[in-house]
Amino acid sequence: MAPLMTGVDLPPTIPVFPLPGALLLPRARLPLHIFEPRYLQMLDDTLKSPHRLIGMVQPCEGHGNGVGETPRLHEVGCAGRVTQFSETEDGRYMITLSGISRFRVRNAITGFTPYLKADVSWDGYDADTGAVEADTEFDRPRFLALLSRYFDTMGLSTDWDTLKEAEDELLINSLSMLCPFEPEEKQALLEAPTLAARRQTLLTLIEFALHGGPGEEVVQ
Repeated sequence: MAPLMTGVDLPPTIPVFPLPGALLLPRARLPLHIFEPRYLQMLDDTLKSPHRLIGMVQPCEGHGNGVGETPRLHEVGCAGRVTQFSETEDGRYMITLSGISRFRVRNAITGFTPYLKADVSWDGYDADTGAVEADTEFDRPRFLALLSRYFDTMGLSTDWDTLKEAEDELLINSLSMLCPFEPEEKQALLEAPTLAARRQTLLTLIEFALHGGPGEEVVQ
């Protein structure tokens, strides 16, 4: 898959959407429902910008939940480009963010807009805007067997034929985004430096959910 930001430099300052439990990863897609006035303004401003980027970043646990409270943000987030949007009759928006690159928050900016902005660094995440990543040690049959047990335990359903055919990156990243993990666990998946590291983190989280800990041999 070709980089989605071809010809557009990643900007040093972006609007950020602090949303607990929402995970966006490079080359993945995240649907969002926008209805709060401050985020409607953020979307309007973003659509007028050349990059159309919004940074998804999680607030630190226990911070930013009060009315008017500025959240303390995790250091690492992921920026997505608005690639789809539609307006409802009552003025809300359904949008899709396509993941572009992770970033590190240098400084949160408040007071100039009703929503947060941040000065960010893209250093260290060059691979995020490159080619699809592969996981050469991925044992898909064993992984899917464990995943089936997890889905049964959690009462989840999926299209198993699609999962079996999906590329490594699409499979691992989609499950990282969609599985009902805690916000701090989602953050660990985001910060995994490689696809293989994310797969190992994902497996650990699934094993904890099944057994309360890594009670069996880790699937490689």
